[in-house]
Amino acid sequence: MELGFVPQSRFWSSLLLAFLLPCMNCIGIDSPALGNETDRFALIAFKDRISYDPFQVFNSWNDSLHFCKWEGVTCSRWHPQRVTSLNLGSHRLVGLISPHLANLTFLRSINLSSNSFHGEIPREMGRLFRLRDLNLSYNMLQGGIPDNLSNCSELRSIIFDKNELAGRIPVELSSLPKLMTLNLGRNNLTGNIPPPLGNLSSLVTLYLYYNGVEGSIPNELGRLVKLQNLDIYSNNLSGLIPPSLYNLSSIVEFCVTSNRLHGKVPANLGLTLPNLKHLHLSENAFTGPIPVSLPNASKLAVISFANNNFSGPVPGNLGRLQDLHILFGLGNHLGGGEGDHDLSFLTSLTNCSHLEVVHLHSNRLRGELPASIVNLSIHLKILELGENPISGSIPTDISNLFNLNRFGVYRCFVMGIIPIGFGKLQNLQGLYLYSNRLSGQIPSSIGNITQLVELNLDENRLQGSIPSSLGNCRHLQTLGLHRNKLNGSIPKEILSIPSLVTLDIGQNSLVGSLPPVIGKLELLQYLFSAHNKLMGEIPSEINNCLSLEILNLSNNLFQGAIPPGLRNLTGIKLLDFSHNNLSGHIPVALEKFPILEYLDLSSNNLNGPVPTQGVFKNSSKFSVLRNKELCGGVPQLRLPACPEKAPKKHGMSISLRVIISMVSVVLGLILSSFLFATLFRVRRKANERPLPAFYLEGQFLNVSYADLFKATGGFSLDNLIGVGSYGSVYKGLLDQDQTCVAVKVFNLQQSGASRSFMVECEALRNIRHRNLVKIITACSSIDFEGNEFKALVFEYMPNGSLEKWLHPSVHGKQELWSLNLIQRLDIAIDVASALEYLHHHCHMRVIHRDLKPSNVLLDDDMHAHVGDFGIAGFLSSAAANTSQDQTRSSGIKGSVGYVPPGNNFLVFLCSFIFL
Repeated sequence: MELGFVPQSRFWSSLLLAFLLPCMNCIGIDSPALGNETDRFALIAFKDRISYDPFQVFNSWNDSLHFCKWEGVTCSRWHPQRVTSLNLGSHRLVGLISPHLANLTFLRSINLSSNSFHGEIPREMGRLFRLRDLNLSYNMLQGGIPDNLSNCSELRSIIFDKNELAGRIPVELSSLPKLMTLNLGRNNLTGNIPPPLGNLSSLVTLYLYYNGVEGSIPNELGRLVKLQNLDIYSNNLSGLIPPSLYNLSSIVEFCVTSNRLHGKVPANLGLTLPNLKHLHLSENAFTGPIPVSLPNASKLAVISFANNNFSGPVPGNLGRLQDLHILFGLGNHLGGGEGDHDLSFLTSLTNCSHLEVVHLHSNRLRGELPASIVNLSIHLKILELGENPISGSIPTDISNLFNLNRFGVYRCFVMGIIPIGFGKLQNLQGLYLYSNRLSGQIPSSIGNITQLVELNLDENRLQGSIPSSLGNCRHLQTLGLHRNKLNGSIPKEILSIPSLVTLDIGQNSLVGSLPPVIGKLELLQYLFSAHNKLMGEIPSEINNCLSLEILNLSNNLFQGAIPPGLRNLTGIKLLDFSHNNLSGHIPVALEKFPILEYLDLSSNNLNGPVPTQGVFKNSSKFSVLRNKELCGGVPQLRLPACPEKAPKKHGMSISLRVIISMVSVVLGLILSSFLFATLFRVRRKANERPLPAFYLEGQFLNVSYADLFKATGGFSLDNLIGVGSYGSVYKGLLDQDQTCVAVKVFNLQQSGASRSFMVECEALRNIRHRNLVKIITACSSIDFEGNEFKALVFEYMPNGSLEKWLHPSVHGKQELWSLNLIQRLDIAIDVASALEYLHHHCHMRVIHRDLKPSNVLLDDDMHAHVGDFGIAGFLSSAAANTSQDQTRSSGIKGSVGYVPPGNNFLVFLCSFIFL
């Protein structure tokens, strides 16, 4: 009996153990063998859902190593062979998050940030009851936030920033007693802020910025007594800020920018929030005065309240804020009180030794510009006081502010001379003194500011000549001297600044000729020299200004014929030669300008026929009035018919002429047949479609951060159309002319992004071709937080990139798009034409170095445009003649899998066309 009993008891023991082991695993009783297999299989299942691993992270995930030694995996010291941390952040992984991660029951930390995971967050993660930190930020995750994450009662941080999550904020998250960080920023969340979030007694950071959250801010948030960081920037919140929030003495960062909040800010704000460092109230509808109690929050570094309805004086005690870096209050109703002392606060700010930005333009500040501004912080980079009724003069010791990057006192009543001390500000890039009452001469010392990019002195009372020393400003892009009393001739030196894009010298008393050296301005887009006394012929060298879009030489004394070489300026949108003494015929080439929107040749001495094609088809788009000897044209002009040309007499007989004509026709047909197949698609019309107008009231479109913010819906993910190595691209609609554009915003936190911005600007301003993406403008500014902001604005391409057409994917499944052989051939020819231009016809040859389908964009007619010159290389004419070794890059450039094909480019095109 005993011998039979032993095996039977072992059987029942084994059976009991088989049932107990999984339960032991679930409740934390360590079973090394079972835990080993469970965790290993879970990790393998996770790896199987990864479709792209550029850094070869998973090379170590093999049987030759124990999984505890796999890259990104950490195991517990107390529970051997149990995974406690999975850290695979910033590895550019692409794939889905496997639900099998829920089997790693000892996990305390998951970091999958800064990758390209898509799909939904698995609900199975709600079973990780030991989980403390969950970071899935900077991915492309969709769907809702799993409400069963509330089961993970040990959670300290939830970071889902920068994804595509939608739906409401789960109210269940309010039951996590130990949660300290909840970051759901930059998603597509909607609905209200759940009031029960006020139960998160341990919460320190609450970030909900850049979503579509609406309604009011719950009063219950005032119960978060440990809250330090509150950022609900850029939502649709409305109503008043609950008074309970102003009583959270622990608050360090308070950001409600870009909502629809209103009401007054409490006068005792600085007393109730003593630990406040960052106060962001911009882009709302707040009213009332700026609290004079702010200096009691002695740690304040940033005060941002721009674009509201604040009124009253700027507090004169802000100088007590020793850590103040940024004062950002443009676009309010500040000032306008009794007396002329609205600017006295500037004297107080001289005590703020760390001050970098004072931006208060577009208010009602009045009074004399105090001489004390020269004693502001030596760290000051931006001083903007424009569009205020400020009087007085600019202090002569302005050179004390030697780190100044931008100085703007414009549309004011400032008088006196321009101090020569500006010439000592070697870091100055923008000097804006337009629309004032400045007099005297332009100091030649300004030519010492070698970093100067924009100089605008329009609409003053400046006299004398234009200093030739301005030619030393080799980075100058914008020179505005419009509507002054300048005389003398146009210095040749300023017409040889290679970077010049905008030149406005109109409405002065300039004399002499337009120097032929103007042909060196290959990047010039806007030339306005109207209402002067310039004479002589329009130089034919102007035909070399291939980037010109607006050319206005009206109301001068120019004579002679219109240069026939204007046919090269096919990018012209506005051309005005009116009120001169020009003679001769109207060049027929003008009717071939594809995007010309207005042409004014009135009040000259032109003669002969008026063309009837192109811009000449519509009488509302051109003017030829007061030219007495013109004839023909469209009927609306009511010009006399042109006389028929008398037939010329020839010495040859009629039969001989007939024979010659027939032979010519036959030869022409043969030659046409031979060349038709090769040239039919390459030589397409340049005027396939009209481009939108990007100028306004005779000036180039200038855009600010606020303009781009509004155009893209606050850089909403709904408008996100692409993400690259150095930034993101958004679709936008500019207010000025309702133009649809693509806005490329550079992530300046990414190493190399600033250099990429400069390289792309350099490339795109040096090139011009119908098959290259057209840059509209650039923006180098600061955002509402005072951070550096750089963006490029391009013409929008409705059909996206070639990548989308070659490798379409819908919900993870391949779908066949219609791209026929003819379209493929057209696209290949377009790309080849662009590269031929870049390599052989640019004045500075450009090597793209990252040519791939995602960088080939298609317009609404499926014409291809090459873009993204962020890592382009340049070859000067001299370099092009040196040996090949001298022009090679020091390393391989471009995307993995798309190394430039070099001499095999023909093979590359053929494979694209026929595959």
